[in-house]
Amino acid sequence: MKRIFSGIKPTGHLTLGNYLGAVRRWVEVDQHASDSLFSVVDLHALTVDHDPARVRRLSRQAATLMLAAGLDPKLCTLFVQSHVDEHARLSYLLECTATDGELRRMIQYKEKGARAVAAGHGVRLSLLTYPVLMAADILAYGTDEVPVGEDQTQHVELTRDLAVRFNQRYGHVFTVPKATHPVVAARVMDLQDPGSKMGKSHENGAGIVYLLDDEETVRRKIMRAVTDSGRDVAYDREGRPGVANLLDVLAAATGGNPEALAGVYESYGSLKRDTADAVAELLRPVRERHAELAADPGYVDQVLREGAERARGMARPLVDRAYRAIGLMPAG
Repeated sequence: MKRIFSGIKPTGHLTLGNYLGAVRRWVEVDQHASDSLFSVVDLHALTVDHDPARVRRLSRQAATLMLAAGLDPKLCTLFVQSHVDEHARLSYLLECTATDGELRRMIQYKEKGARAVAAGHGVRLSLLTYPVLMAADILAYGTDEVPVGEDQTQHVELTRDLAVRFNQRYGHVFTVPKATHPVVAARVMDLQDPGSKMGKSHENGAGIVYLLDDEETVRRKIMRAVTDSGRDVAYDREGRPGVANLLDVLAAATGGNPEALAGVYESYGSLKRDTADAVAELLRPVRERHAELAADPGYVDQVLREGAERARGMARPLVDRAYRAIGLMPAG
């Protein structure tokens, strides 16, 4: 059975983009078809200025929402990254395998570093090295496949390069994973800025549908979505990004085809209404189940504790083998 690993960073409230682009596939496909590990990758939230209490709160919320969406602890392993020491242990070995040049070429480092400088902040070293920690997240478990969005493909390629390089230098330790990409709605765009991904850490939430938004808020945000010049409804990602985004969301929520759906509508208003209805119905059970789980924090704690124990049991033998291979003495 193939093994997959994927994670969510607790830097903001989870969005419709997170759900359609990743979490729903984990629930409906991955946890049934593979040996799956899903993690709240809280160490990655420390690469930028952050509020400690907020990171803890969002970490718990993310785990609770992943359960509310349908992840089943009997089928998959759900845990918090910092609860498993092997991630940090292996990350240093991979830092000793990676080069400064290949990390500085990472697109996200360039973009986030530039934003930090523009805001008058220093650029944390961890922002440069976090792709190595991401590689450790993946390689620690002998992962075969990593379901990611297009914006993370470069990081999985780095992971592959580091695995191959380590294996060539020190003997075969790591499985070389491959990236996989969801077919539909893999990249949901901001409703107010359809040229940008719907990101959970954006300051302006007017174009972002959060999983815990109430139904009225969901409908209002979609009805106010930016469309394009012209009146006809056409699916054109380049020329008509606003309408294309709505069609992508509606198709993902209903199991339809965005190009086929474009032929059904004669006005933006009817497209927005049907999209709002579909998304509200899609998120309602997730929101209701989240409320139930949030009222029973002991259960969530138990799931995360048992998940970390399972993850640790998988990762520790492999990471210990990597320590021996690279030349470190075993502990007495």
